[in-house]
Amino acid sequence: MKPWHEKTYTLEEALARMEHYCAYRERCHREVVEKLREMRMIPQAIDAIVVRLIDENFLNESRFASAFVNGKFNQKGWGKMRLRRELKQRDISDYLIRQALSGIADDVYQERFEYLAQKRWHALKGEGEILRRKKKFVDYFMYRGWETDRIYQYLESLT
Repeated sequence: MKPWHEKTYTLEEALARMEHYCAYRERCHREVVEKLREMRMIPQAIDAIVVRLIDENFLNESRFASAFVNGKFNQKGWGKMRLRRELKQRDISDYLIRQALSGIADDVYQERFEYLAQKRWHALKGEGEILRRKKKFVDYFMYRGWETDRIYQYLESLT
């Protein structure tokens, strides 16, 4: 429960906080608006701050989408389906999503999948029955947003 004497911010204080918030890492518009709402800013102030952040290049959804895709693909091993879904949830436009995903070269995407698939398959060695291993393998990659045909193609290549 929040106390009744919660801090209020002037427009300039809120702008300074948001500049720092956006400089720390890339943010999407939705994250900034949510943060400003948590700070109990009025809608007109939120609009003014978002416009200033965009004008001063603290906030750029194209840059955010690219950074998000590269980070989650390289660090967490997410596939394009999961990346697309996560960006959609952050209200990123279809155009920017396509643009960000096109930054992943097809050969790099395939190599990454094969590396992760090999690693996962070997990690499942002690799981006993082959059908159980295959199910765990499929579930793992489906959750991470890899394409079904790619997953099953890899499993076929093992047998």
